[in-house]
Amino acid sequence: MSDVIALVFDFDDTLAPDSTSGLLAHLGVDTSAFWANRVDPLLSTNWDPVPAYLHAMIELSKSQQNGLITKSVLNEWGKQLPLHSGVPTLFERLRAVVRGVHPQTQLEFYLISSGIGDVVRHTPIAHEFSQIWASEFVYGDDGGIAFPRRIVSFTDKTRYLFHIQKGIIGPSYEGKPFEVNRKIPEDRLRVPFDQMVFVGDGYTDIPCFSLVRQSGGIAFGVWDPKHRDKRSRAWGFIEDGRVNNLNQARYDEDAELYQWLEEAVISLVRRISVKSRMYRG
Repeated sequence: MSDVIALVFDFDDTLAPDSTSGLLAHLGVDTSAFWANRVDPLLSTNWDPVPAYLHAMIELSKSQQNGLITKSVLNEWGKQLPLHSGVPTLFERLRAVVRGVHPQTQLEFYLISSGIGDVVRHTPIAHEFSQIWASEFVYGDDGGIAFPRRIVSFTDKTRYLFHIQKGIIGPSYEGKPFEVNRKIPEDRLRVPFDQMVFVGDGYTDIPCFSLVRQSGGIAFGVWDPKHRDKRSRAWGFIEDGRVNNLNQARYDEDAELYQWLEEAVISLVRRISVKSRMYRG
């Protein structure tokens, strides 16, 4: 019987403005031209979106028009990129809520992002997550980004939900990509899907929305209030039944999204308590 709740976040446009566009702007790149002239032509020739933008970044770095994109450049951007309102204190507030309702229940946070790992792992909130999965680069002899080492997109994201579900997390599982396929009896799952909450904003999150919600968990769609044009896309998640709720990506204590997150974890704590009583007979 598991007493763990997993709150799983996307990153870009969910916890922070688009970190890749922010990085490029920080480096002096015309972001509109980057997406229109470097990425969109790849999409028109049947590239998938995530490898397309990673490839375009590598080509941009090789041109050195705006400077080589190195690991240190990515790390430094991660340290200074902005976060959405209320994010820095979100995690401890929710932990306090769970402690107040049922101290024996453990709340864990995870990050599954199509963004760049060497950026998100250096944000001020990185230490809040039990594990972070994101797209990764290999670096060349010159120190610049050279090739994608990991691509996280669409159904790739659901793979990491299974990692969480089965407890395939932590350093002991690094370099063991096939462990996630191991069959585990239902009563030994570390975090069943119906004890998960997934929060995301974009098309790459749809498989996670669907898997978590169809399995009895909770899915929240968000949209960045600074980019109202993305609200219509997010509304489609409601129309398609992908998410339980849709809110602005604000996490202050008085923000509606935060209050729904509180209610979600309280509901799951109570569900676990009922399961526990039934399990004990």
